[in-house]
Amino acid sequence: MHAPAPSLQPPAPRRQLQVRRLGVVPYAEALALQRALVEERKAGTIPDTLLLLQHPHVLTLGVKGDGGRGHILAPPERLAAMGVEVSETGRGGDVTYHGPGQLVAYPIIDLDPDRRDVHRYVRDLEEVMIRVCGSYGVAAGRIAGKSGAWVRVPSGPRPPEKIGALGVRISRWITCHGIALNVWTDLEYFQLIVPCGIAEYGVTSLEREIGVQIPMAEIEARFVQHFGDVFDRRPASIDASPS
Repeated sequence: MHAPAPSLQPPAPRRQLQVRRLGVVPYAEALALQRALVEERKAGTIPDTLLLLQHPHVLTLGVKGDGGRGHILAPPERLAAMGVEVSETGRGGDVTYHGPGQLVAYPIIDLDPDRRDVHRYVRDLEEVMIRVCGSYGVAAGRIAGKSGAWVRVPSGPRPPEKIGALGVRISRWITCHGIALNVWTDLEYFQLIVPCGIAEYGVTSLEREIGVQIPMAEIEARFVQHFGDVFDRRPASIDASPS
């Protein structure tokens, strides 16, 4: 008699990921929305959710030390004249800049039970940005000891420059805050600060690297695809941007 063939268990279905494309949203409004969605995710009343948006000009501060206030180079009068707000965040990291032409992604996802690893979560967010850049022929990577996605790693005729920043917060394994990928961002605004407190390296954007301004909707679509692949999620209910 032949032994019965072992039964093969079908792979577990991917968790649903609700994607919300919000257009341009003031920072304070997006922060309030994140806080509300985190509570709903904790209660299990919404699925994992990914917010995609852009912010008007704003400098955001982290929670360590002075939050990065010491790395703001411009006086308050100049910031006000340029229409740049300064906002507290509650996330990790130092001061950074958000503005038009920058894809901001805020995942509100539950890392329990199989992804309860903060280091892995950060690396996975970096991986999504690296894959998006790679899909446009831009070779991005990591720098040891520094978060984010970087171009020209480890060295070359030009020093490494950051193309994507991240700062996260995790509460009871529910995530919020996230990443900012420079698509066609006006890089002059980064001159107002020491970005993420890193003085020795600069910043860049996809537009600067490839010489073409990519539509934000196209970048969002690629980001969703790679996010789903890296995090093993099934994107659904994608809302069109109102703007």
